[in-house]
Amino acid sequence: MSGLVVAGTDGSASGLAAVEAAAREARWRGARLRLVHAFIWPAIHAPLGPSPLGPSEGGLRNMVERLLTEAEERARTVAPEVDISRAVVTGEPLTVLEAQSRAAELVVVGSRGMGGFVGLMVGSTAVHLAAHGRCPVLVVHEQGEGTGPIVVGVDGSSAGAGAVNFAFNEAALRGVDLIALHAWTTWNAPMPPPQDEASPYANPPEALASQEGRLLSEALAGYQESYPGVSVKRELVHGGTRETLIEASRTAQLLVVGARGRGGFAGLLLGSVSQAMLHHAHCPVAVVRSADTSR
Repeated sequence: MSGLVVAGTDGSASGLAAVEAAAREARWRGARLRLVHAFIWPAIHAPLGPSPLGPSEGGLRNMVERLLTEAEERARTVAPEVDISRAVVTGEPLTVLEAQSRAAELVVVGSRGMGGFVGLMVGSTAVHLAAHGRCPVLVVHEQGEGTGPIVVGVDGSSAGAGAVNFAFNEAALRGVDLIALHAWTTWNAPMPPPQDEASPYANPPEALASQEGRLLSEALAGYQESYPGVSVKRELVHGGTRETLIEASRTAQLLVVGARGRGGFAGLLLGSVSQAMLHHAHCPVAVVRSADTSR
């Protein structure tokens, strides 16, 4: 771990909620907090100072300073003991925050920023970072901190192992319970061979349920020993993954998913389940990429 949490902030309500969430994360981790604003105007040669006809405190540069001052005040209210720094980086948000993620152990952004449109439930910056960030990405809404358990979607894939590890660590940091949830249907469960070779290649639902239960147990193997203080509840649900996780997010304080899981396609950096969670989950969502692409 780098000991650095990065919060992208743009002055929006969602962005300020991200700052508060990042401050809590930095406090729990004993990490530094960096507040980052992507300042695109110098790149297009816009005038940065106040207008000759306007007040001296006007202008884009002064606006950004006020924005960061407000963000820092919000962060210090949540975590006064955290070492906080500020950075104004020239560039558009997607590129700036992706670069920041290379040195961070967590990047926190709002679900929609100043450029968000009514009807779009999550912004392009959040989706882009979840797909391309070099560390886990936490996407928060404008609502305050929840009080429920942490829910992690488990699919047994190598791509999903990072999400399980992150969820256990997060539950330990927060001191809350963890729900490890695995949803399956006869369509997405691998078909095991029949016990009798003379039988047709098919299995009853109870055989599939037993197999999926073993998959869940194997995905969690060893974590309870590594995190003895974390209370884990295993949930095996016969149903669609998206619908099941969205419903579980109603009472969770955090939902953790992998970027691509079982059934993911090479070249697709963000799977359909994680995309659905970013758009429709009722709580903050952490997207964790697999170990070969994320620290």
